Amino acid sequence: MRLGAGIALLVVGALIAVLLGRQPDYKVLYTNLADKDGGAIVAQLSQMNVPYKYTEGGGAIMVPADKVHDTRLRLASLGLPKGSVVGFELMEANRFGMTQFQERLAFQRGLEGELTRSIQALSSVSSARVHLALPSQNGFFREQQKPSASILVSLQPGQSLDRTQLAGIVHLVASSVPELLPSAVSVLDDTGKLLSQSPDGTGGADAEQLQYVQRIEQQYSRRILDMLEPIVGRQNVKAQVTAEVDFSQTESTAESHRPNLATDASAVRSQQVVETGGGAQGSPQPSGIPGATSNQPPASAAAPINGPAVALTAAGSAGAAAAGGPAAGAKRESVTNYEVDKTVRVVRGGSGSIKRLSAAVVVNHAVAADEKGQPTTKALSEQQIEQMTALVRESIGFNKDRGDSVNLMNAPFLVDVPVVDNTPLWKQPETLEMARNLAWPVGTVLLALLVILGLVRPALKAMAEPKPVPVEPAALGPDGQPLALGMGPLGGPLDALVAGDTPRGTIIGPDGIQILAPTDHQLRLEDARQLARTNSTAVANIVKNWINGED
Repeated sequence: MRLGAGIALLVVGALIAVLLGRQPDYKVLYTNLADKDGGAIVAQLSQMNVPYKYTEGGGAIMVPADKVHDTRLRLASLGLPKGSVVGFELMEANRFGMTQFQERLAFQRGLEGELTRSIQALSSVSSARVHLALPSQNGFFREQQKPSASILVSLQPGQSLDRTQLAGIVHLVASSVPELLPSAVSVLDDTGKLLSQSPDGTGGADAEQLQYVQRIEQQYSRRILDMLEPIVGRQNVKAQVTAEVDFSQTESTAESHRPNLATDASAVRSQQVVETGGGAQGSPQPSGIPGATSNQPPASAAAPINGPAVALTAAGSAGAAAAGGPAAGAKRESVTNYEVDKTVRVVRGGSGSIKRLSAAVVVNHAVAADEKGQPTTKALSEQQIEQMTALVRESIGFNKDRGDSVNLMNAPFLVDVPVVDNTPLWKQPETLEMARNLAWPVGTVLLALLVILGLVRPALKAMAEPKPVPVEPAALGPDGQPLALGMGPLGGPLDALVAGDTPRGTIIGPDGIQILAPTDHQLRLEDARQLARTNSTAVANIVKNWINGED
């Protein structure tokens, strides 16, 4: 009975293990579905007799791994999920009689869908939406309105977009739309924060300036650590530098003039000479109104503007002709312009100059040994602090006129004590997880061992036990009473028991099966018990003789 029950339990356990092991492996079919799309997909899966289940929180629909691709294709043929992004495949369903507005709207929707797919391909982006504003181009307008774009991105948990990825999204959209400038593209996250720079471009300049300041501060901090760590040891000094950087650009123009120079030292800019004269010398032509006035000699002329004064004689006078002077009515004018000495100096101030540096340094106490030789810490002396302060000033290029400051402090550092987890081993999450994973296989093995050892093995052992050997009847004496063993002429079991030479052999059962005999000690005990049961008088006599000391 027990053997049958054990075999039945083993069969049931094996069937349960096989059934549990043959459960299908579920994989994700769709994730982040809208409620409407999720309900439509679940209804369709029920009609197609495809098993499904939800993940914790209902964020994904899972089906057996061997039916994922087939189910997706069948649902796609039915247009599910409807909330998926569509691109230029909208243009394939053009209907006859579509208006120009409908065609433009379909093209815009397709372009937005293609850009959305490209942006969602980024590992940091979970979902995205693209809105394009494409104004109508009209040749009658002198100034055409430029297109613009707005992008809303939802990031993966714990992910963020760096400046390079953000600039890539902006240029991707700007390059996909004709005449769209990168400054007209706005990128927002799901919290409503503007990620792209403002149209005037100040956001990017501020970020670059901040990075430049951070690099300067890190460079000066590294200089201080390189100078002090060989003295006090690693992890025994902390330094922080704050830099005030002037990013303003200035431009100044100065114009200076030197005093007037001498004529021979000046540079001639321009010169103009005008000369006018009368008739030919020696044959003066009469002029004026005939009469006494015209016959009078001309008066002496004044000195000319340039050159020496020349006396003018009457027309046709022989003395003037002989002297070679100018003819009557001659005139000469000369104008010379000199360059003005001028110096123009234009000075442009560089961007990113350091206005002020502030350095804060903390040095740990020095490690020393006390009277007992135990390690201890002690503060640095004033001389050591002054020397270290001088080293810091030299390392950062301290400038008193610029207003730089250096503050060095000596203080003991706190040592972080490691946190010891006192959680018992059986309460630790790793142990609990391992116990959950091993509970079923270990329980199955223990149940199988319990069934085998508790039911099957005892049943098999009971079936294999030998039958008891029949006891021969005692011999009868002349008076018809059974003789005591060991008192006959051939001896008996008691003689063998006393002599201690009972051999150990093989007992042949009634069915011919050989049964291994017990040990000598067990045979002696069994013979004594059998003698006491069958012939108690003989046993009493033997004990009496032993007590009396007889053989």
